[in-house]
Amino acid sequence: MAQAAAGKQNWFAIWVSVAVVAIVALVIALVVWMNNAATDPGTPPSGSGINQETGAIVVGSGEQTLDTYIDFMCPICNQFETAYGDEILSLVNDGTITLNIHPISILDRYSQGTEFSTRAANAMYCVAEADPDAAVPFMQAMYENQPDENSTGLTDDEIIAIAAGVGVTGIDTCVTDGTYTQFVAAMTEKTPVQPGSSGIGTPTLAVNGETIANSTIPAVGSFATLFN
Repeated sequence: MAQAAAGKQNWFAIWVSVAVVAIVALVIALVVWMNNAATDPGTPPSGSGINQETGAIVVGSGEQTLDTYIDFMCPICNQFETAYGDEILSLVNDGTITLNIHPISILDRYSQGTEFSTRAANAMYCVAEADPDAAVPFMQAMYENQPDENSTGLTDDEIIAIAAGVGVTGIDTCVTDGTYTQFVAAMTEKTPVQPGSSGIGTPTLAVNGETIANSTIPAVGSFATLFN
């Protein structure tokens, strides 16, 4: 009887062990799935003006490259565009550089829950997909209408109106559905960290593939010296 009871007890222990292993395996699978879902770029935007791998909106075809990582809620990004935008476009237009614009989202927390940074970056992809030549004018117009930090940001309708103002229509669903929201999140995670910084910031610049500290950006009027 004692042996029989022991046998039953052993089987019980075995089944408990099997159940524990199965639960652990299920938890691990769930964690892996959640991690994959969090980093899944979703549907990438298409079009000749977008690098689907890097998320860059490509402007120009110069041999040298300038990558800019921007957040539409970032006031310093706006200041950078105001100060250097014309110089940068001159370098694009004279064939010196290819400008790679990366619209990212790190400041959603400053839009009272409306996720303005993500929605604005998504909209820029919608615009660039519909008309690559309108990407820069759209970016400029978004900065001209930049909302204050800690406001609710622009509404989708206001963003759509800004796009229409630079000649891009028919992107309403792309904007309101947040078609490239996952792509924005995935590309944001790929943003390089500036030398001397502990985390992602905007604007971030990379010259010919090398990320530079904002403190090393030359004075207004001398931006071209980065490419000499």
